Amino acid sequence: ITRIILQTKKQVNIAIIGKYVELKDAYKSLDEALTHGGIENNIKVNLVRIDSEKLKVSEIRSKLKNISGILIPGGFGKRGTDGKIEAIKYARNNKIPFLGICYGMQMAIIEFARNKLNLKKATSSEFDKKGLHIIGLINEWTKDGRKIKGTDKELGGTMRLGSYDAKLKENSFIKKIYKKNLIKERHRHRYEVNIAYKEKFEKNGMIFSGLSPDGELPEIIELRNHPWFIGVQ
Repeated sequence: ITRIILQTKKQVNIAIIGKYVELKDAYKSLDEALTHGGIENNIKVNLVRIDSEKLKVSEIRSKLKNISGILIPGGFGKRGTDGKIEAIKYARNNKIPFLGICYGMQMAIIEFARNKLNLKKATSSEFDKKGLHIIGLINEWTKDGRKIKGTDKELGGTMRLGSYDAKLKENSFIKKIYKKNLIKERHRHRYEVNIAYKEKFEKNGMIFSGLSPDGELPEIIELRNHPWFIGVQ
């Protein structure tokens, strides 16, 4: 292990783009996961922390010039969202491997809606009470003008916390990774992707490749015609 970390000539630069990067332990679990992933693959992973709040559009290309992959982690609130969205746009357009976790997946949804679907007002009700709420609390959702079955206003503000099932789409990249039809993964979030937009997204190349067993909650998204672009709730 020491040889791999200190002596290997194979290296990749992975950017973690978030708003807590100045706090040394904020993304500790991600740091460890990426480092151990490098060990497993006999490659050194250089972690590059980028503050999304300070990331300017004019600096995107230069700051991500030598980046091998981009990870947008979880988070809360509006601060730093513009930088995350611009970084995701850059990853999507330039075929840079991308992983969005929780909030990172939601920002990928918003970026795609704004810049690919031309839904310029697409946003999340978490940080913008106006606009088109592609992301929102469960009780905000409507489907054909009706509340989605199984939702309740009393539960709309609570977290979906703990282990939840996701059913994976046939012939998807995520299913090739897991090699399973049904997986269980940890959740910690309040806001969800509105399933009502699924068809529009998929027609334009963003696949909802993991859904809750009842088909109402998008859990995983991926892009067609991209080497590695995945978002997970």
